[in-house]
Amino acid sequence: MDWSVVRRLWEKWAPSAVGSSGQPLKAALLINYDPTGPSRLVSTIAEQESIKADPIEISEFVSFVKRNKLQMETFFIGPNEYLVSSIHESWFCARCLNTSMQAGEGAIVIQTSALLLVGLYEGSIGSASRAMVALDQFAAQLGRRNF
Repeated sequence: MDWSVVRRLWEKWAPSAVGSSGQPLKAALLINYDPTGPSRLVSTIAEQESIKADPIEISEFVSFVKRNKLQMETFFIGPNEYLVSSIHESWFCARCLNTSMQAGEGAIVIQTSALLLVGLYEGSIGSASRAMVALDQFAAQLGRRNF
C-alpha cells in the first residue's frame, strides 16, 4: 500500500469534512486493517482527525469487527459505547448508548480492502446522512486506488 497517497487523500479530505461546527463529522479515524492477514499483524491507526484514539482501544474495536458479531455486542471509541443499528455490505452504523448530547451521537464504519474508516457524528438521521456522504466520498477515493 502506498501510504503517501493515502496520507495526501486524507489531508485533502479531512479539513473539509471533520472537526468544526457545520461539518458532517465531529471526528474520523483511518485504521490499517487486513482481515485476511496473520493475527500477529497488529492493526494501527493510520490517520485521525479531531480525536486522540487509544491504540489498545482501537485494537479492541478491530477485534470486535473481526468477530463479526456486530449486532450481538457493543464497542467503544473513546468514552462512548456504541450499539450497531444497521449493517450493510461493506459498512455499518451504530448509535451511542451513553451520550450526553440531546440529539444523540453515532458512528459509521466503512470497510475497504485494507482499511477501516470510522466517522463519528452528532445528531440523528439528517446528521447520519451527511456523515455517510462525507465518508463515502473518501472511501470512493480509496476505492479508485484499490485501498
